[in-house]
Amino acid sequence: MDRKPFLFLIGGILSLVIAMGIGRFAYTPILPLMQNDLSFSNAVAGYLATSNYAGYLLGAVLAGVIPLKNHRAVSLRFSLIVSIITTACMGIFHSYFLWYVLRFLSGVASSFVFVLASSIVLDQLAAKNKTDWSGLFYGGVGTGIFLTSLIIPSLDRAFKWEGAWIGLAIISAIFTLFVWIWLKDDSPIAVSKTQQDVAIQVPPTKWIPWLIIAYGLEGLGYIVTGTFIVSIAEKTSSFDGNATLVWLVVGVAAIPSCIIWSSLAKKWGFIKSLIVAMLLQSIGIALPVFLISKNGLFISALLFGATFMGITTLATTLARQMSPSNSSKIIGYLTAIYAIGQMVGPAIAGVLSSYTKSYNSALIGASSVVLVGGLLLLSGIQFDRKTGNENQPINYEELQGKRE
Repeated sequence: MDRKPFLFLIGGILSLVIAMGIGRFAYTPILPLMQNDLSFSNAVAGYLATSNYAGYLLGAVLAGVIPLKNHRAVSLRFSLIVSIITTACMGIFHSYFLWYVLRFLSGVASSFVFVLASSIVLDQLAAKNKTDWSGLFYGGVGTGIFLTSLIIPSLDRAFKWEGAWIGLAIISAIFTLFVWIWLKDDSPIAVSKTQQDVAIQVPPTKWIPWLIIAYGLEGLGYIVTGTFIVSIAEKTSSFDGNATLVWLVVGVAAIPSCIIWSSLAKKWGFIKSLIVAMLLQSIGIALPVFLISKNGLFISALLFGATFMGITTLATTLARQMSPSNSSKIIGYLTAIYAIGQMVGPAIAGVLSSYTKSYNSALIGASSVVLVGGLLLLSGIQFDRKTGNENQPINYEELQGKRE
């Protein structure tokens, strides 16, 4: 790898570590620590998660409609600062109301970072003919999850859950320095659409509602496991206080998942790969209901980690290829529908689990929703190109005519 593109990519990865792996998902392993100390209900836990995803929704909508193309780097840096501050303040304040506000603002910031960093990195990689690196970029979320699963237990033992939040904010601040240095939004080299080739056939624009609906259902279903899997493990006696190991498995599985699914998409096609990933995730979400053991949760965590960011990689990459000239807007729309699902999922799951004294109904519902989302994509299989046609270039003007 050339040093400059490599450092640029590392900057992009670290931005996802900060805003997503830490700012967004650190809540999952810290949640049982907070509940053990403060004894608030699963319903409150779900509302806190929903507050975060409501902010994520607002951020996605704003990122899609505000003309940020000429100010992406500045907006990204500001969003990273907000993410760091809101993470630190979660350990400073002990007010439910302030937590709702902080998680909301954190959601706005993480959404902006995801949309802006994705837009910057994917555009730059496309301009440098290194689109195969996109899987490494989205692996930043898994890297962040992996790091938090290693760091949080030590911070908790030394400084309790409050110190876990503050310690992660300090780490995020250090990482942000490297993002500022390495992640530059240089104007991509202009490439004529008549000369630019693509490796896959994309669906016509009239098919995109199917992708949007399926991605929204993915957001609704996956987030139940994404919010409560450590809490579920915490209530399983076989873990004996080591429930964070489940989150470690999620992170380890998530790190290479984007690369793996991107590679599979080249062989199978993006839509087939999306369907397979969502079916596997559906199985993983429901597994703890039928296999109530440490191994059952580990397999569930493995399937979840191996698919949730892979699905995001496939969906956003496909969406960008369907609208290459307006990547921020289309990724913003996808992120918005995803965020709506995320916002609703934890609240419903929290209420259900508080009412039934079990996570089973929430997990079955979430699994069913993801399964339906995968099935909705079946109509798009006809647009996937076969492996043997990968090397046949497609002219963008010709492709645009077909799509219209």
